[in-house]
Amino acid sequence: MPELPEVEVVRLGLAEHVTGRRVAAVEVRHPRSVRRHRAGELDFAARLRGRWIRAARRRGKYLWLDLDSDGAADEALLAHLGMSGQMRIQPPGAADETHLRVRLQFHDGGPELRFIDQRTFGGLSLENVVKGLPTPVAHIARDPLDPCFDRDAVIAGIRRRRTGLKRALLDQTLVSGIGNIYADEALWRTRLHGSQPTETLTTTQGCTLLSAVTEVMTEALAAGGTSFDALYVNINGASGYFDRSLAAYGQAGRPCRRCGTVIRRESFMNRSSYTCPRCQPCPRHPHP
Repeated sequence: MPELPEVEVVRLGLAEHVTGRRVAAVEVRHPRSVRRHRAGELDFAARLRGRWIRAARRRGKYLWLDLDSDGAADEALLAHLGMSGQMRIQPPGAADETHLRVRLQFHDGGPELRFIDQRTFGGLSLENVVKGLPTPVAHIARDPLDPCFDRDAVIAGIRRRRTGLKRALLDQTLVSGIGNIYADEALWRTRLHGSQPTETLTTTQGCTLLSAVTEVMTEALAAGGTSFDALYVNINGASGYFDRSLAAYGQAGRPCRRCGTVIRRESFMNRSSYTCPRCQPCPRHPHP
């Protein structure tokens, strides 16, 4: 699933290409892709048609387009990218993609916005906006790239969780935007193991860890994100190349860039964690 850098790359592209444009037509080609819009696909298309897109916004891994008010509550077009969702800008008349699910055309006759989703785990929905956030996003914490991110409060929250350190990093209600890739990379950079009990985290370790999270995601953003296959692309279909810079995630069997010890893969929450046994020794009393 895309993490903060990948979603931010998409947001930047949408901000450039769809902000200030008015929707002329909406085509829903697969009802599952608007299943979160409970009123159904016809209502989704009717309510979106004629609306102006005011801004492209993001919190953590969540992406939405602010819409002009239709006289009722503020609304946004919320995008759930899921495992394979893509927001693509294509010229009118371009061949339809195999997994094209929703198409937005604009009054200016310019490039279309297309939602493509091979596995249909993602989707679009119209949501009310309260205090600047779509209602399904209200519980999501700020991310480390947010100007209002409160590092000290997050460290205190991590220490209160009574869980493993990596689990806390992945808790989007505590700190958002971090997924499996960047958690592993930040932990490697700080020589911490993901199973370290959160209550043992010192303030210095917490500051160092959150600084590493910020650094690695900033570097990934500059590289266009991390793309392991064709499903992770920007609005123009281009892949990111931060995978070339990964030191831990996906590097099982390869030597650690710091000490030369072979990186190992461990099972973690039905997925994988990658650590250096020497640089990141498992704590004597890890969180179960």
